[in-house]
Amino acid sequence: MSSDPDTPIVSARVIRESPLGADLSDPQCRALAEAASAICLDQDALLLEEGHSDDTLYVVVSGKLEVYRTAGGGEHVPLQTLHEGDMAGILGFVDGVAHTAAIRSAGQCELIALSRADLESFLTTDPQLVYEVMRAVVRAVHRIVGRMNAQFVEMSNYISHQHGRY
Repeated sequence: MSSDPDTPIVSARVIRESPLGADLSDPQCRALAEAASAICLDQDALLLEEGHSDDTLYVVVSGKLEVYRTAGGGEHVPLQTLHEGDMAGILGFVDGVAHTAAIRSAGQCELIALSRADLESFLTTDPQLVYEVMRAVVRAVHRIVGRMNAQFVEMSNYISHQHGRY
């Protein structure tokens, strides 16, 4: 668990108000807050680098993050903007997959950071906490896939000129 005196502290209230705390009890929020750390980013600070992997889940507490890929010539192609309550680094957190996009801050940004090892440390002492956090992660992935499916249908309709909207 996080014990570095220079690491900003996450409060149980911040956990409770995040998607991670949706189904946790107050004691579980306090325990998760002790395991997590806070990250504060300035404008254009890089959070995740395309092609690298780590095992940390990030939750936006305030501010915005820009998800982008690097195209030829070093041009940044924006893919998505993450807002308060959104999660980043999900696949790396779950199974260590390298990031397929980079993420940087779009202004000042505060995040909760939770490593896989810190969450797994609760497996023997509070498996229900681990279960509820992973349910929150699955909900986030479900929302992302739902958005992607809706965008795919819109694009498909646009390309094929179906359903009279284009």
